[in-house]
Amino acid sequence: MITADAKIPTDSLPATPKQIAFARKLALRNRVTLPWDVQQDRRSLSRWIDTQVNSSVLRDTRPSPKQAAFAERIARIKRRSVPDECHRSRDLMSRWIDANSL
Repeated sequence: MITADAKIPTDSLPATPKQIAFARKLALRNRVTLPWDVQQDRRSLSRWIDTQVNSSVLRDTRPSPKQAAFAERIARIKRRSVPDECHRSRDLMSRWIDANSL
């Protein structure tokens, strides 16, 4: 049922705590703001979540700290250095590790 003056559905249900927690996690992952009005209604929050799950995430292309440490350990064993360009690309670091692993 919709009221005539406010155009707000009166039969809307509040969002669940699990929904809100998941939406906040998605907002952090996708680096977007979770609107307050979306958090008030279960259906609108569900639509927002669907949109964020299907959106493309901006990935950090740098190697992870564990990946860099592993490469440095291999480099010390092999007595060589990890090329600088490998520290700027996760894919290049992965290829260097594959080519130089024991």
